[in-house]
Order: sequence, then C-alpha cells, then structure tokens
Amino acid sequence: MLGISRQTDYAVRVVLHLACLEKGAQVSIAEISESRGLPMPFVRRLIKPLVTRGILVSARGSSGGIRLARPAGEISLLEVVRAMEGGLALNHCADADKGCPLSRSCPVESVWVGATGVLERHLEKVRFDDLAVGPQGHVVAHQRMQGGPAAVGQA
Repeated sequence: MLGISRQTDYAVRVVLHLACLEKGAQVSIAEISESRGLPMPFVRRLIKPLVTRGILVSARGSSGGIRLARPAGEISLLEVVRAMEGGLALNHCADADKGCPLSRSCPVESVWVGATGVLERHLEKVRFDDLAVGPQGHVVAHQRMQGGPAAVGQA
C-alpha cells in the first residue's frame, strides 16, 4: 500500500483539532490526545516538527499548551505532510533532490513526476479552515472510539 505514515495521520488530526477551536485557542496535549483518541506519548513527539515548521506554537508551564502558529486558512495539508514526511515523492526518481541516472531513458519517470506534482498541488489547496468546517461527525467518531460522550455539535 502506498500511503502516509501514522505520525503524519496523527499530526493532521492534531492540527485539525486546533483548527476547529476558536482563533488563538491554546490547549494541552492531553486534551488533544483524549479528544482525538491519540496516544499522548505519540502526540508529544509530533509537536516538535510542527513547531519547527511554523505550523504550531508551544508554551511550557502550568498554563502552557499548543496552538496554531498562523490562521488555519494559511496552513495547507501539504505543509503538514512535508513537516512529518520530509517531502513528497511517489518514487525516488520523482524526488528532485535524489534524481535518477536512468531518467533520460525511462518512460515511467515522467509519470511518477507528473503524478507527484498533481498530488502536491491538490494537498497545497486543502486548507485547515476548510477541513474544520467539514463533516461535524469527526469529533463524535473519535469520542465514540474512546468510549467517551458523543457531544453532537462539537467540532
């Protein structure tokens, strides 16, 4: 199967959780972990690359937590994928940094490069403000998975 890593999936859920909150809201990792059904130690490890890439801001201390570094409408799904995966390429030959000695004679190389480009452009268009107003059932689904209350209307 071709797909993203679990850490990328969880990172997207963390950013989505924050995008669903009021602008500037800061919450604890424990709150996100519980609300989204994610293991807290795993969520802790996701924060550093998201902060490094300017997606999140973290504050330590008793009133600390994490929040979006920018408005949700300025954060793309592609940014989160790149923060966690380091890049996007469907094949090594599609990775501009690596290149391929066979690229001039390989009929498939241009297909991989083209498909990677299509995927990148699509993920760049997907913004977290749009995802946050999408199907309202995603929080309810996470709460049911954890056996918690299914608070209808929560984002």
